[in-house]
Amino acid sequence: MTSSGHRIAALLAVNAMGTATVGDGPHFWSAPFEENGEFGNLGLPERFTPDDNALRMKGVKLKATTIGVIVTDAVLTKAEAHRLSIMAHDGLARAVLPAHLPGDGDTIFSAATGKKPLDDMTAFAELCHLATLVTARAVARGVYEATALPVENAQPAWRDRFSK
Repeated sequence: MTSSGHRIAALLAVNAMGTATVGDGPHFWSAPFEENGEFGNLGLPERFTPDDNALRMKGVKLKATTIGVIVTDAVLTKAEAHRLSIMAHDGLARAVLPAHLPGDGDTIFSAATGKKPLDDMTAFAELCHLATLVTARAVARGVYEATALPVENAQPAWRDRFSK
């Protein structure tokens, strides 16, 4: 919620070519934005190695996408709604490394219920900032809470790999 009382939320289906975790470990790129242990309260790794930042992809010929929506109760113009979507993409880039690869079809829509007008440009800027943060958090929460598909050769879920 913004300081002026506007609500904002993100809902995403994450199937990115990149990874939401640092290297081969359990730590999420979104860790700085976590609230109340919502994705394990692991924080960032103690240190980063060059291997942690290496290119990791599901595959070269695979098509993937992250699709979602950022929603607020603010009154927004079409241009402001578009800006909110752009800011949500910044959150995706903070949560997945690398994000927006050529095989990704990443799309984030925005919607506004129009229940509460914005007071000024500062209020809109705060809404945009929070769009980035809630999107980054939504990616990590989705990966943290996911279960593997019940099919042969399915990619293991985060919980299959790291929960104790």
